[in-house]
This record gives sequence, structure tokens and C-alpha cells, in this order.
Amino acid sequence: MMTFYRLICRNVMKEFAVKLEKLAEELLDLLCENLGLEKGYLKNAFYGSNGPNFGTKVSNYPPCPKPDLIKGLRAHTDAGGIILLFQDDKVSGLQLLKDGQWVDVPPMHHSIVVNLGDQLEVITNGKYKSVLHRVVAQTDGNRMSIASFYNPGSDAVIYPAPALVGEK
Repeated sequence: MMTFYRLICRNVMKEFAVKLEKLAEELLDLLCENLGLEKGYLKNAFYGSNGPNFGTKVSNYPPCPKPDLIKGLRAHTDAGGIILLFQDDKVSGLQLLKDGQWVDVPPMHHSIVVNLGDQLEVITNGKYKSVLHRVVAQTDGNRMSIASFYNPGSDAVIYPAPALVGEK
């Protein structure tokens, strides 16, 4: 019986991943349009010889009775391309750095947080920035998140889009 449920879960997750990958590619095309780049430019830049890397990570952050004693998930930028985050809709913890201050990203029901990584900052020649963010420990319950990463292929050569070099 357990094998049947694993098979169903595996199939649902595969379908979920396929749809998220398509969403990431649609968002990349919207970024292209905004930047004045040809549709598909960013997807092609990520492609390499075997296509982009796509993966999903599920994280659980348990409640912490003394959050002031730990750092949580350290401040970082994401190295890759575009990140689609389903965060817990009740327990907060995600923060981003804006104008030198840490700002809470409030939990929102039925929403996806879109984060851009370092490789997109390079390709866009800094027009889009990779955001410094962190997760702080909370006392009020488990925080769950599902992050999907659409990253350049392992052999993709990443450089600023020529159309964006020299612009002010």
C-alpha cells in the first residue's frame, strides 16, 4: 500500500516541477521583454549543452524557544537564476535587506515569492539585482517552504547580454 502512495506522490511532484519550470521560463521571457531583449534570450543563455538545471528543495524550520541565541539561515544571495518560493502562509521568518535594513517578507496565502539570483544579475549587467536574504528563527510554530531553482546548465557560459553593456 505504501508503494502505491509513494508512486502517486512522485507523479504529483513531477507534474508540479514541470509546471514550475514552465512558469520560470515564462517569467524569464517577461524579464526579456522588460529589458528589451529578444524573447527566449535568458532561457537560451541558461541552456548550455544539456539544458538548464531545475530542482526543488523542501525546508522545515522548527520553532525555536530562544531565537535570539541562533542565527537561523545566514544572510546570502542565491547563486543561480530564478527562484520560485512557496513560503509558509502562517509562520514568518524570511527577510530581505532593503536600504540597509532587514525587512520581513510577510507570509501570504496562495502566493509565490520570486527571487532573482547572481547569474541573472550578471546577464542583465546589474539591471536586476540578486537580493540578500535570510531566514530568522521563530518561536511560533514550524515554518515550511518549497523553493524551486531554475539555474544555468553546468556548462553554460554566463556573461552580460551584449545589448545591455554600455547602457546607463
